Amino acid sequence: MSGLHGNHDLGHTVAGWTGTGVAVLGFCVAGAALTRGSSAGIALGGAVIVAAALLTWVLHLSGWGKPSGPRPVGEQNWRAKDRAAAEGHPGCLGCRIAGRSGAGRTAPKGRVAVPVSRPAEPGEPWSAVPATASAVPGNSGR
Repeated sequence: MSGLHGNHDLGHTVAGWTGTGVAVLGFCVAGAALTRGSSAGIALGGAVIVAAALLTWVLHLSGWGKPSGPRPVGEQNWRAKDRAAAEGHPGCLGCRIAGRSGAGRTAPKGRVAVPVSRPAEPGEPWSAVPATASAVPGNSGR
């Protein structure tokens, strides 16, 4: 049973759990209102769902979410705070909307940072291309 979870990072975070809980509450309110024929209740349920999205975004920006991809094993606890959230996560729409570009961060695993021939746009600190055997330094592609 100890190998059940392994090194998988399932993405459980305070932002994820809180946003999911509030969104489920909103869907329950909207569903109950739908069965009763209450348009005001449906609107209230919809408002709670929108509030869940905003709450999740705010928690993500404050460090209670996580970047895309797996985290280091020591940071996979759902209550672990993301220390890099203040800089932004490369490729993260929520961080770009908040004006955080993730500049200075490294490319995600499996990608190679390559120089671009034009200046990077805001929110585009590096150009990501799929890593191939010949693109990895020290690998002849065999």
